[in-house]
Amino acid sequence: MSKTLVAYFSASGVTARAAKEIADAVGADLYEIRPAEPYSQADLNWMDKKSRSTVEMNDPACRPAIAGAVEHMEQYDTVFVGFPVWWYVEPRIVDTFLESYDFSGKTLIPFATSGGSGISKAEKSLEAHCPKADWKRGGLVNRGAAAWAKSALGM
Repeated sequence: MSKTLVAYFSASGVTARAAKEIADAVGADLYEIRPAEPYSQADLNWMDKKSRSTVEMNDPACRPAIAGAVEHMEQYDTVFVGFPVWWYVEPRIVDTFLESYDFSGKTLIPFATSGGSGISKAEKSLEAHCPKADWKRGGLVNRGAAAWAKSALGM
């Protein structure tokens, strides 16, 4: 039987709620991608060109450090990867996560929350960062995360 993980980054709690709903719906383990240095409200002010999130997103090579690691990543066959859409793509800390493990042969399914952007640019970016994974189509899960996740797994 395959084992599933829901790994997510959430700056405000919205993506965390969706991730928990997905994990409960599909019987998956849950892992929060937490920054080693937590984001403050000022860090997340996208209107400030000098805010931490803006500086990170303007640097494609930026890889914010993660606090903690997934224990026994090798046991997971399927990994849902969740995040809020920032600047039309995933936050750089999600890239750190993807580049921290060998996802060769694993099924990865992205999900995102967004106030208005789609997920298509993020899907292309994710695949570029982790080309050896078997990427499935992702989805925006502002509502109905459980039903979407079950559908993504063919349940």
